[in-house]
Amino acid sequence: MSSDIVVDVENVGKCFHIYDQPRDRLRQFVVPRFQAALGMREKKYYKEFWALRDVQFQISKGETVGIIGRNGSGKSTLLQIICGTLNPTNGSVRVRGRVGALLELGTGFNPEFTGRENVYLNAAVLGLAKKEIEHRLEDIISFADIGQFIDQPVKTYSSGMVVRLAFAVQSQIDPDILIVDEALSVGDAKFQAKCFDRLKKLKERGTSILLVTHSSEQIVTHCTRAVLLNEGAMVEIGEPRQVVNHYLDLLFGRKRKPAVGSVEVAASVKTVETDVSISLIESEYSLSQTEDVFSTRPGYNHNEYRWGDGSARILDFYLRADDEAYPSAIETGGKIVLAVSVQFITDMVRPILGITIKTKEGVTVYGVNSESLQVDAFDTLGQAGSVAISVISFHCHLAPGDYFVSLGLASRQGADVVPHDRRYDAIHLHLSPDESFHGLVNLQAKLQVN
Repeated sequence: MSSDIVVDVENVGKCFHIYDQPRDRLRQFVVPRFQAALGMREKKYYKEFWALRDVQFQISKGETVGIIGRNGSGKSTLLQIICGTLNPTNGSVRVRGRVGALLELGTGFNPEFTGRENVYLNAAVLGLAKKEIEHRLEDIISFADIGQFIDQPVKTYSSGMVVRLAFAVQSQIDPDILIVDEALSVGDAKFQAKCFDRLKKLKERGTSILLVTHSSEQIVTHCTRAVLLNEGAMVEIGEPRQVVNHYLDLLFGRKRKPAVGSVEVAASVKTVETDVSISLIESEYSLSQTEDVFSTRPGYNHNEYRWGDGSARILDFYLRADDEAYPSAIETGGKIVLAVSVQFITDMVRPILGITIKTKEGVTVYGVNSESLQVDAFDTLGQAGSVAISVISFHCHLAPGDYFVSLGLASRQGADVVPHDRRYDAIHLHLSPDESFHGLVNLQAKLQVN
């Protein structure tokens, strides 16, 4: 293992035995032994469940790697194997350095002990001498910020207090590898901000961080790479935004299908006007209503991520900022008009058109759709062979920089949302420099002296 590699996961698999009845455990323990002794074929009284299969990746020193996947994809099992609390069925894991782990709330805490006593106990288990613990005790207590409860039994703590204390201990011992499994999700916003600031400092000191979360925003914002697990298999490893997009495929789209096709249908434009931000109007923007010419427009991002079942297609778009069509740069505060033509290939009920704007790092700054805006006009759309022209308008008060617009068309089938054509990061927006404010968005604050 290279000196820069601190975690090496090589072809790891984990199989659990599932028993239909409790007595089958006893049978499995006894019967196969006799069958083997008599030269008979051994019978299994369990079913095999492979939580992980052939997972393989490496983590370098100082790297933050996110693990993302649907429930039951094997994330927590993988972390337990890396921590050494589970043994793999096959494959191997090599870890170099001290490991700090937040796998479950209160793991390693004695509920009868006070918080202070558990700090000593937990830190000692992690390899700190008593003198080192006493040297860091005040920092740990200050970070946990649970007040007088530090001297109360842990069994009286809320789940949030437990994770505060657990994170305080794990992070203050300066581990070489810190593993966090959804633990921060129970903390309030203030505590989460403090935790991520601490993670940033640990990373700067060379700590490698393995972060498991269902929050795609956290993966994109804090991780240098991401691993996508699905049904126990490693689907992808790479740049966080790309991996998150693939995760959204699995989460909402089941199976990914390219949303492309050469089907030509007769155009019939629906004409309805509403008072909300998304309206259906006559085709005054010279949008294609038969061919997919989306990629020919200025501002199109050739690295878009497109998918859907192909029941509808987003054919074309028109972008205007103030009085300029397809602008190369947009002034902060300018009025944006985005028109989109959508072709329905098959019949659908109450289609949903959505728009999302993200930073170039993949952080969502705004998202809305026809359902959340309660646009009743969409109730009448969805007839096979028809084309709808939709217009989204808003004032763009974003900070200077680069942003990407995603568009999507879906519909509901029972409780499921079925994606028909989703075009992630399809349109590039560039906001011109503006020194009148800093941050992500211009809130147009007023300042006065009375």
